[in-house]
Amino acid sequence: MKRIAAATRFLQRGAMKTARVFGLLIGGLWCAAPIAGHASPDEEAMGKTQGYPVAPKGNLVSKAPYMVGSYSAMDRLFPHCVVKAGSNPLVLKPADGTPAPRYRLNNLSFSLDDYMEHQRATALLVLKDDQIVFERYGYDRKPSQRMLSNSMAKTIAALAIGKALEKGAIRSLDDTAARYEPRLAHSLLGETSIRNLLRMASGIRFDEEHDRLPSDSSRFFQSRAKMGLTRALAELNEREYPAGERFNYVSPTTMALGLVLRGATGQSVCDFVGQHLWQPMGAESDATWLIDPRDKVELTGGNFNATVRDYARLGWLLAHDGVRDGKSVIDREFLLDMTDAARQPPAFRPGAASHHGSTYFGYGYQVWLFPGGKRRFALQGIHGQNIFVDPELRLVLVHTAVAERAGGNKAMAQELNAVWRGLVNHYGRW
Repeated sequence: MKRIAAATRFLQRGAMKTARVFGLLIGGLWCAAPIAGHASPDEEAMGKTQGYPVAPKGNLVSKAPYMVGSYSAMDRLFPHCVVKAGSNPLVLKPADGTPAPRYRLNNLSFSLDDYMEHQRATALLVLKDDQIVFERYGYDRKPSQRMLSNSMAKTIAALAIGKALEKGAIRSLDDTAARYEPRLAHSLLGETSIRNLLRMASGIRFDEEHDRLPSDSSRFFQSRAKMGLTRALAELNEREYPAGERFNYVSPTTMALGLVLRGATGQSVCDFVGQHLWQPMGAESDATWLIDPRDKVELTGGNFNATVRDYARLGWLLAHDGVRDGKSVIDREFLLDMTDAARQPPAFRPGAASHHGSTYFGYGYQVWLFPGGKRRFALQGIHGQNIFVDPELRLVLVHTAVAERAGGNKAMAQELNAVWRGLVNHYGRW
């Protein structure tokens, strides 16, 4: 306990410094059960005594004591569609008994179990090649539960756009959104190219802020609740700068991409993703995507729910450049356009793209790009959802969490960065 207390003091002391550098962060087939781990932080406040209850109302899902229960049961609370798994799951091998890698933080050495004690993580899974080397769950969560992705879903939407492009349903990424969704005609998002939507480069004036009310985000979601997604998107009618000029993270742009995908393919996003991504990559379990109750369309800016092991399978596919069993699931060139910092315009590379004052990450097609000489990238969602991928090392980290602030817990960001760097340096070199 003294060691953990010392770690906590170090975390608090270094949080502000690391936040400036790192940024405000925003399954089965084998019998051995993952270890639940030790006590998670703030268990009683998060609802342990009540059995981690699900929120009685939608506006309470991110509040204690409902957050843990709700983040693993969103499709019990809201309308959704199902992304079907297939009949040929990708086998993930269990840990072979080799001790999991350790990491260093503020000159102290820690185990990954220590991380689960320090931070409000609901799950942590490390996959090397096709072997799970570490898997733990906090707050009594289980491998069978579907965990909320938040904005990790944006990368799934982008992968689906890439598949539609590959199949010819989308003619060019330089087409405007309105070509495929006429209801966006004469709107700023409708006049924006698919490529600039993918890059978060619409130029629309919008401040993606979740921890301050009121905000552009809160006003947009209120508008969507009143009039439906399509009309709410069309009301975003002020450009701050020309499209394609600079990075500005705007979740409604990914909502527009979902409408583009439906218009281009003639399928729901759930059906298209299930058929062309979820099943071919070898998901073991069905996933779900929440839908707008008025327009009956997927809320592709977030709202995807899947098991941690299937998130790991998604990371595995990305780490293998979109290939499974010798067959291309996602076109490799499109993946490189998505995830290679060198292929992005200078304003979108690490050190240049600014998000809430941090320039640590660059941004590709709906995915965050780590700095450094190697291609590494991240799917990220508010309240601490992450998939980190290193294709060269075939290394994947999946992290789900219930961080108090949507914009990120600074101590969590610091320690998770240390975990990821520790893993990379264990298997290779940063």
